[in-house]
Amino acid sequence: MPVRHLVDSNFGTQPDIEAAKERFPGTQVYAPVKNARQKEAAGQDPYRPRRQDGPAVAEWRQRMGTAEAKAIYKRRPQAAEWSNAQARNRGLYQVNVRGLGKVKAVVLWFVLVHNMTRLWALRRARDAQAEGPGRAAP
Repeated sequence: MPVRHLVDSNFGTQPDIEAAKERFPGTQVYAPVKNARQKEAAGQDPYRPRRQDGPAVAEWRQRMGTAEAKAIYKRRPQAAEWSNAQARNRGLYQVNVRGLGKVKAVVLWFVLVHNMTRLWALRRARDAQAEGPGRAAP
């Protein structure tokens, strides 16, 4: 189970945050607080829990107000968007099949290719590092 779940701003809804806490109690949700900049400009604290917030949402609001949470969330694009860009670079702009089973099959092939190419790249980097500086790999 993941310790942190970094969520795109459109998917970090309050019901989803409550459901995530209930289903995955050890996982912390990191998602931006909606309109935080506008609220701060208006003199409001967007990170202070509200009366109608459930316990998970109140905890999330407070967490997202910390510098640590903002730094963690700032790294989301390099982790999540990179794999999406790789899929597009490999031609996955639109799924040209119909039906959930077929769509899953196409997406799973893309995921498999992505994971394998990452594995090969990481192994090459590890082997090059093991060779040491100045030594040519065979």
